[in-house]
Parts: sequence; C-alpha cells; structure tokens
Amino acid sequence: MCPFCTNYFSKKLQVKKSYLTLQYKVLFKMKKEVDYLKDLMAIRSLMERSSRFMSLSGWAGVLAGIYALVGAYIAHSLFGFRPAELAGQAGFIGGETGLSRVQALESVIPVVWIALAVLLLSLGSAFYLTRRRAVKTKEPVGRAASARFIANLSMPLVSGGLLMLVLLFAGHVWLLIPLSLVFYGLAMFNAGNYTFRELKLLGAIEVVMGLFAALFPVASLLFWAAGFGLMHIIYGIVIHYKYQR
Repeated sequence: MCPFCTNYFSKKLQVKKSYLTLQYKVLFKMKKEVDYLKDLMAIRSLMERSSRFMSLSGWAGVLAGIYALVGAYIAHSLFGFRPAELAGQAGFIGGETGLSRVQALESVIPVVWIALAVLLLSLGSAFYLTRRRAVKTKEPVGRAASARFIANLSMPLVSGGLLMLVLLFAGHVWLLIPLSLVFYGLAMFNAGNYTFRELKLLGAIEVVMGLFAALFPVASLLFWAAGFGLMHIIYGIVIHYKYQR
C-alpha cells in the first residue's frame, strides 16, 4: 500500500478512535450522574422516612370515621340533639327559639359524653393498630419522629379542648361543634409535617368544615358528621391503599 494511503487510513482510524473514546467518556459520565441522582434520591427517601412517623394505620382512620357517624346518629336520634335549638338560643336566623341557656347546656351534656366516647374509641383503635403496624414494619413507636408527631398533635387539641370547656360552662354551647372541627383540623395540619402528607389535607378540610358549621350552626351536626365521619373514612382508605397494602 502506498504511503499516502497508509497515512490517510491511519489518521482516519485515529479520528474514529478519538470519537469513540469521547463518546464512551460522555456515556460513562452520564451513567455516573444517573447513579449519583439515584443515590441522592435514596438518601432523601431514607432521611424523609427517618424524620416522619409512617406507621399510622389507615384502618384507624376508617374506624374513627365510623365511630363519629354512629355517635352523630345516636346524638340526633336517641337523645334528640337539635343544633337548630342551640342556634335559636344564640340568636341566629333560622334557629328555633324558646330554649334557655340552662336548657341548652342540659341538652348538650349527653352529646359531650358521646363525643368523648368517640374520641376515646378512636384514640384506642389508633394506638392499637398503629402499634401493631409499627411492630410489623420494625419502626419504634418511641423514636424522635413519633415524639414530634405527638407533640405537634397535642398542643392544638389540648388548648382547643380547654377553650371548649370554658365555653361550655359559660353557656356558649353552639360553638362546641365548630371549634371541635377547627382545633382538630389544626392539630391534623400541624402533625402532618411528621407523617403522611395527606394528613395536612385532612386537617385543612376539617378547618373548612368547622368554619361552615360556625356560619350555618343549624346544620352544624351534619358538618360534624361529614368532617369527623366521612372525611376520616376517605382518608383512611386512601392511606391504606396508597402506602400500606
């Protein structure tokens, strides 16, 4: 072969070799970047799980909703609880008049006991099911994430409960249903920073339900049943099928 041809093919092979080397370097660099991205995502997921309490049982939410619906039915059907009478006593348009402050207080006492029973049943079911799930997933209940969750949940609940007691004995009984929804919603929204993000949405919905119950106290029991009952059932089903199947 002539020297010119040899030189030509040699240069061509060098160019091709350089091109392949460059292409390999680019692909290798891209692969490393993809690997780094996967590692970062895995680290982020691990950090998020370590900072959040993820053992809340979805079925606990469903049971809490069922308890609330049963409680609302008992209050209305068996004890004859009528928010329209409380609204009338407070002077709202559409409320039924003729109920004194003492009578309003007496009419709401059984409902308060029903609400406490619903709360205790819900907390008991949540504790049992969450603890069982925590054992199953090997997530310690007493770790920092669960402690932060409980602390952020407790503050609005305790302060709201104390305020409701003050209003109860002061005779402002029509405010109990709206405030129970609002403070519970604030507690859920606050605690949602340390568990499933859907809890923040549930909290926001509860607050809205409470505001509507305050605006329309005649229908406040319906808003209470929708907020504590229906919304909890939907939330629990979503959590179970999204995270815990």
